[in-house]
Parts: sequence; structure tokens; C-alpha cells
Amino acid sequence: MAERSDRVVVIGGGIGGLTSAALLASSGLDVVLLERAPRVGGKIREVVLGDRRVGAGPTALTMRWVFDEIFASLGLRFGDHVPLRRAETLARHAWPGGSTLDLFADVERSADAIGALAGAREADGYRRFCRYAREIFDVVEAPFLRAERPTLKTILSTAGSLGLGGMMKIDGHRTLHRALGDFFADARLLQLFGRYATYCGSSPYLAPATLGVIAHVEREGLWLPEGGMGRVAEALAAAAARAGATLRCGAHVAAIEEGRGRATGVVLDGGERIEADAIVLNADPAALRVGLFGQRAARKAPGSEPRSLSAVTWALVAEASGFPLLRHNVFFSGDYEAEFRALFDRAELPRDATVYVCAEDRGHEPPPEPGEAGARPGAEGGGERLFFIVNAPATGDKHTPSSTEIHEWEQRVFQQLQRFGLALRSTGLSPVATTPADFERMFPATGGALYGPVSHGWNSTFARPASRSKLPGLYFAGGSAHPGAGVPMAALSGQLAARSVMEDLASTSRSRAAATPGGTWTR
Repeated sequence: MAERSDRVVVIGGGIGGLTSAALLASSGLDVVLLERAPRVGGKIREVVLGDRRVGAGPTALTMRWVFDEIFASLGLRFGDHVPLRRAETLARHAWPGGSTLDLFADVERSADAIGALAGAREADGYRRFCRYAREIFDVVEAPFLRAERPTLKTILSTAGSLGLGGMMKIDGHRTLHRALGDFFADARLLQLFGRYATYCGSSPYLAPATLGVIAHVEREGLWLPEGGMGRVAEALAAAAARAGATLRCGAHVAAIEEGRGRATGVVLDGGERIEADAIVLNADPAALRVGLFGQRAARKAPGSEPRSLSAVTWALVAEASGFPLLRHNVFFSGDYEAEFRALFDRAELPRDATVYVCAEDRGHEPPPEPGEAGARPGAEGGGERLFFIVNAPATGDKHTPSSTEIHEWEQRVFQQLQRFGLALRSTGLSPVATTPADFERMFPATGGALYGPVSHGWNSTFARPASRSKLPGLYFAGGSAHPGAGVPMAALSGQLAARSVMEDLASTSRSRAAATPGGTWTR
């Protein structure tokens, strides 16, 4: 058994850290992943209610090709380890007043539905919007998503190959809301497609129109992992262990050590020291900046940037009736601009909020038509699993809500859903609420922000840290780093960090031993 020549410590077992660990271990490096929580997954998490496990994080997978490529580089097939089913219906949307709209993976089905809701002109606008969003993706994929970090140099290089017209297709100079006016006049559709800014925890009235690309990647493939999103994290963890990485849960890193101008190892809160030739930090860089990994490392942290949104969520098991829920459902507020003014201008939870509802047990049967009650999956067995999300300001480090305040929020949201016709009957299990303060405890120094820096303004792309930090030997991965928030983007960041580590270690001209299969995974 050959001895490995370089050790890499990965701090954090979110998707970015797991991806880095798997790729680095498969290249022959001695990899140790340290996760302070009882299990890996990061923001992919579950809540236990009675004997039911309710997903309480991301609810579907886009950009499947990212994971296909990662697993292929590990000598594996992603679909063999995470069975997936493609969702043909993306979501059901509802507005005050009773109108509803389903969006589909098929452009023409969606266009027909939009035409029935708002007329032929809006349907044609949707077709044009789909072409517009695809063009943005075609421009940004290689120079932005796959590059360590976009810079003025890479932009100029891209402009040289695509021409000024190609660069203008990115549409970073306008807000998303303004750009949508080129395609839609109906206020409901402006609200629906503006919501894609919230996938990055941002406001459609401030975020660049480039975020319209999210509509394209969702329509290109919305995938439902069998057994929930946790299967993705588990498969990456198993692949990392199979490649030889050691995964340690319940391991809290207290400090990153520095010597001779570079990162040299970590110290756990119990005093254990682990030497390292490179360290991948899968945590928000804000935690580094405020000294949670030691004051010496804090001096090399990136600067502070405005935070993205947090959320208040509820996981529950209940009997749902009245509104024909699909797997993914969005209940819009009556005044979208006022909602975002409350979130970003006043840093408060809106009184009239847009509510996302994931009906986790649905999506396996033909969808009920709007206006039909539809089946209630799981009703005979004591209700169905439901997950509710309401956007909230990232103030979890400033305010911890009382149980009374949380209950008032809950009642307000559930009463709002009743106005849409959705009735919930308790099964005797109390809902589990998660607030920005809870997210702050899980992800320190963020205030509960779930998407890293906010994506507002044309230059927001440059605000996220690149994979290489200012401290040699320390690298960033995760949704707060480039290329951005979301499960596939975090995986891309882990891929970029692993590539940077391997390039830098190779430059030392040390001999590299072959990978030794069979690591360990403790939790």
C-alpha cells in the first residue's frame, strides 16, 4: 500500500466540500473531511416528525450534467447511485383572486397554459423569453460557470470570441424585473418569472437580468431524487470514502493554522491538530472573517458583502385539502414590490408573503387539474409530508424570535394559504419551524443568509470569492463562493476548488502516489 504524499483537509461536509473530497481523494491525495454536524449534507437536511422524515432544504435538482460529469470523473454513473425522475410539471402557481398557472418542462405546453391565462401575446412573449434565457446560458457556461472566477480579463476574452453582441446577451446592466418587461405585460407573469431572483436570495428589482438563466436551467431538467435530496449528499460521501477519503462527523474545527505564509493545518476544539498541505473551506467566508477559525487566518479573509435572503420554514405532516397541490407550489403575495421592500429596506418579514409549498409525497401520480381537489397522498397513513418556505431577512445574528412570534408567523402564513383554498388538518404532530436565528446557529456568521452574498448589481458576480484565497494553501468551496448558490453551483465550486488544489500541489513537483480505495466515514 503506497503512502500518499500530500494531505488535504476539507472543512465542512456540504455539497461543495463533499465534491472536493471525492475528487481529491480519487486523484491520490490523503483527504480528511471534518464536519461539525452529526451528518453531512450542509443545507440539504431532514426533519424527523414521528416516524416520518421530511426534507427541509433544497427540494429538487437542476443541472444534472454537473453531477453526471463529477461521478464520471470518479469512474461512476450518477444515476446508478441516485435514482432520478424528471419532473414534467415544474410548479403550480397561484395568485390572490383565484388564477393559477402550471409551468412545464415542455415550452409549448407552458406557452399554451400562459395563453389560456393571459392571451396569445403573453404566450409568444414566453417563447421569446425561453430563447433569451438559453442565449444567456450559452454565453455564461464556459467563461463563468466553469472558470475559477470571472475577471475583467475573462470577460474581454469572451467578448473577443463572441463579439459585443454576444456579451450584451448576458444582460447584466438591467434588472431582472426591467428585462422581463420586454416579454410580459401581465403583472402575474412579471411576478412569476421575477421570482427566479429569489433562487439566489435576491430581489428581482435589484438583481441583474442575467439571473433569467435560472428559468432555462430549471426548464431543461428538474429532477426528483428517489428518497429525497439527501441521497445526493449520501452518494457523494460514499464516493469520497470509496476513493479513500476519511469523513469525520462531529468534528469541530476551532482554528486554521498558518506557517511561513501559508495554511499548514487545523486544530479541533478538543485540541487535536491535523497537518495539511492544503485546506478546502466549505463554509461561508464570513466565518473566517469574524475569527471563527482563528485570528491569524481571519486577516486573509475576503471583504464583507451584503447578505442574501434567509428564510422561515415549516416542516409538517398534515392532511391537505381544498387546493390541488402538486409537488412544487407557489402562492404569490398581493404586492410583490412591497414584499421585497420589507425584506431589503426594512429587514423584516413581510405581512403578505409569497409562500412556497413542497408536497413531498406528490408527483408520483397524474397531477390534478386546477379546480379539482385531487388525491391526498398519505392521508390514510396519517397525512402527507409538507415543507413551507417564506423568504426572510438575514438577521439571525441580531434577533432570535420568541415562540410566540414564531407562532404568530405560522398562523399568518397558514391563514394566507386558507384564502387560496388550502386547508390543513393536523395529524397531532407539531410543525417544526426553522428561523434565520436557527440558520445562523447552523451556519455561523451568516445571519442565516442561505445564498452567500446577495446578487444585486452588475458586478455581483465578482463579489463571490474565487476558489483560491489570499492565504496560500487555503481554498473556498460552497454556495458562498464562485460560481454561486444552489446545489449544482456548490458542486461546481467544489470541482473548481479541487482543480485549484491539484494544480498548486502539482507545481511543487512532488511525487504523487496512486489512490488507495477504502476510506472511512464516521458519524
